[in-house]
Order: sequence, then C-alpha cells, then structure tokens
Amino acid sequence: MKFQATDISQTASAATVIFDALSKAIIQGDLADGEPLRQEEIAKAFHTSRFPVREALTRLEQQGLVRTQRYKGAVVATLSMQEAGEVFDLRAKLEADVIRQAVPNMTPDTLQSAEACLEKFAASDDPMIWGQLNRKFHGALYSVSGMPYHIQVIENAMDRVDRYLRAQLVMSGGVDRSTEEHRAILQACATGEAETAARLTFAHIQDAKASLQAQLQSAT
Repeated sequence: MKFQATDISQTASAATVIFDALSKAIIQGDLADGEPLRQEEIAKAFHTSRFPVREALTRLEQQGLVRTQRYKGAVVATLSMQEAGEVFDLRAKLEADVIRQAVPNMTPDTLQSAEACLEKFAASDDPMIWGQLNRKFHGALYSVSGMPYHIQVIENAMDRVDRYLRAQLVMSGGVDRSTEEHRAILQACATGEAETAARLTFAHIQDAKASLQAQLQSAT
C-alpha cells in the first residue's frame, strides 16, 4: 500500500493522523479503487495499535472513501457512474447557491486570490496539483459566502471525486476548457453578476460530470 506513514506511537490523536494520511492517499489516487486497507499493516506502518486504525477507517467509511466488504474488510471505495452523477448534481446545486451569495461580498483580495490559483492551474503541467489548485480557486470565491456548512458539504463531495477528476483531466485534455470556464466565472464575480456566476458554476460542474462519466463508461 502506498501512503505517507510516520511514527505516531507517542501521538494522542493517532486516529486523526492516520485518517489524514489515508484520505490524502485515496484522494490523490495513491491508493487505488478496491485496494485492501489491512489494519495490521497500517498499524505497523504508523507504529501504533489497531484501535486508532479502526477509528480512522470508520471515519473514512462515513465520508464514502472506504467501504467494508465481506471477507475482505476495508477497501478503497469505487465510484460508480450513478454515484458520480449524484455527487456532481449535489455539487452543482450547492456551489451555484454558494457563489450567488458570495458575489456581493467579493473584495479585491478575494478576486486576486482566486485569480492567482487560476493562473497557476493554467500554467501547470503537473496532474498531481490540478485538483488542489481547482479546489483553491473555487474555495477562494466561496470563502466570503457566509455559508460554512454548505462549504463543508462541498468539500466532502469533492473528496469523493477528486482522484477521478484528476484522471479525467489527463485523459480528456480538459485543462484548457476548465481554465476557460474558470475565467468566465471569475469575470462574472469581478463584475458583480451573481446570477451569471451561479449559472456558469452550475454549467461548469455539469460539464465536468459529463466528461467524467464518459471516461468511466469507456473504462468499463
């Protein structure tokens, strides 16, 4: 199994450390779909007992990143086309609402932060940071919405699809298109057009959904 381990034998929040390490590995694609997550192996890697490992795996299962299978135990969850559709439909609705509320509160600093992420995204040829920069771009715009619970739900939903989105951008050559859509969203925010920003955000996420589902379909 591929993940970044550390010695946490003296750490009080062992379960949190393990949870963070495994969730990062799953989201980045270092742990593949269906890969077993053996408690003994993980506990040994982190120099701890199985108890915090079980707690971490339970939290990962609650987020939909891990599933427990009979005779196999915990494995990295696989995303079906139906589940992908549900996640993206939820994101499209929530993120359109959030950016609609955020636009009236936009400041030059907010827009500058989002633009910096956008330019790095457009200039990068490293698939490993595309997902991170995409999230930072949207997060910068949403941060002034005053809707922290919505943002938390969005973050959890993005965790479910990040590793697939990265693969989709690579296989479909979708970075240029995503950059253009991001620029249009940012322009609407800069000119105070809340409804336009909401409409563009909704369409942007639905386009990503269609592209990802096409990739998942071709892989089956």
